[in-house]
Amino acid sequence: MAKKDAVDARHYDVILAPHITEKATLLSENNAVVFKVANDATKPQIKEAVEALFDTQVKSVNTIVSKGKSKRWRGKPYKRTDSKKAIVTLAEGAKQIDITEGVG
Repeated sequence: MAKKDAVDARHYDVILAPHITEKATLLSENNAVVFKVANDATKPQIKEAVEALFDTQVKSVNTIVSKGKSKRWRGKPYKRTDSKKAIVTLAEGAKQIDITEGVG
């Protein structure tokens, strides 16, 4: 049992949150879901985590890294953190992911 708990915890570290935007909603019509993921997560890790957490088949994973902007606040410069998103395309006929529900 401890090994299964460790695997589940690792998957939760890879997938951080759903990314809900207008464009992500339009992608859902094409069997795609967008997630915020860890910056060091690889495509095979993302695929494994989505398949384990949502019990569905993944066709492909595309990732986007957004570099943090340099900003100023009260005259002092700072840098926003980098972020990574994954566009997960589900296989045809696979169970759909409803991101408004919790993880089962």
